[in-house]
Amino acid sequence: MNIDSKTEKSLELKIFIFLTVFLAPILSAILVSALGFTIWFSQILSGPPGAG
Repeated sequence: MNIDSKTEKSLELKIFIFLTVFLAPILSAILVSALGFTIWFSQILSGPPGAG
């Protein structure tokens, strides 16, 4: 195993940790927030469900 292989594995581990610890939770929180905002805004425009 040469130095390039070791640095490549280290870089892959750092990227994996970044994706799983930081990026995935942030993206899921943004996605849930966007869905909640969309539902909230649609209820402002059309009223709550069953208010026909």
